[in-house]
This record gives sequence, C-alpha cells and structure tokens, in this order.
Amino acid sequence: MRSNVVASSLALGAAFMAGILVSPQLRQLVPEAHAEAAPLSPMMIDLTALNHEALPSTASPELRAKTLVVTDNATVGIQSGNVPKHIHRHSDEIQYIVEGSGAMWLGGERKDFKPGTLIIIPRGTPHAGTLVTAGPVKAIVIKIPPQAKDDIVLVD
Repeated sequence: MRSNVVASSLALGAAFMAGILVSPQLRQLVPEAHAEAAPLSPMMIDLTALNHEALPSTASPELRAKTLVVTDNATVGIQSGNVPKHIHRHSDEIQYIVEGSGAMWLGGERKDFKPGTLIIIPRGTPHAGTLVTAGPVKAIVIKIPPQAKDDIVLVD
C-alpha cells in the first residue's frame, strides 16, 4: 500500500514538472528567460537514491540540495534539510514533499506538510524552517524562472 502511495506521488510530481517545463503558456508568462540552459536530454532519476547524505552541501549548513533539470523557464531540484526564513524577489517556488513530515513557515503562518503535499510559494512570500516530525524531509523544488544566486533575502 505504501509503495503505491509513493509511486503515485512520484508520478504526479513528474507529470507536474513535465507540464511546467514544456508549457507554451509559461513561456509567455516568464519574459526573463535565462539563456544558460542546456538542451534537455531524456533521462530517469532515482529520487529514492538521493538521500540527505548523498546530496551536495550548500551555504546553509542544514540544507543539502542538487539541481536536476535546468531550462530557460525553470529549474527542478531536490533538497533535504532546513533554511532560515527568506524570500525570493524574482522567482516563484513550488515544493512537492516526497518524504518526511512536519511544519514550515509559509507567509506569516506555520503550516503542516506530509508526503504528497504541494507547497506553492509566490515570489516575495517568506518561507522557511522545517519542524520535522518524521524525517528526513525530502522535497522536489521547482523555481520559475530559474533562481539567480542573489535572489535569497533573509527575513525575520
């Protein structure tokens, strides 16, 4: 039963990502397309093999992350861990919780999440900090348009 839920959740996340990456409407909504993207290649990625320890460390000591797909319109990555409360001025963020459960800041509220939760974070929305009740927490993260390196502003 649990494997069916995980498989369904992963399939839903993959279909969602594919729609974002190829949507012609998205190209019209995102005028600041980045020219750094390489052409997409067919591939399969085993997300279950990408546990917290297998992901590269980041500037945030509690966060590990890996970018999986880069296009002119969006990036798709996987992350595990915590970050301080922050905003992105120029990128919208979508997170799909693959593993783990807990709570995070979203805007001015603490919100619970569990596997299968889709979190929509419009640009300018403060978000952060996972209170883990079952972990580790692993999420697929989509940034539209791709997040610039300087597009993280810490907030109180």
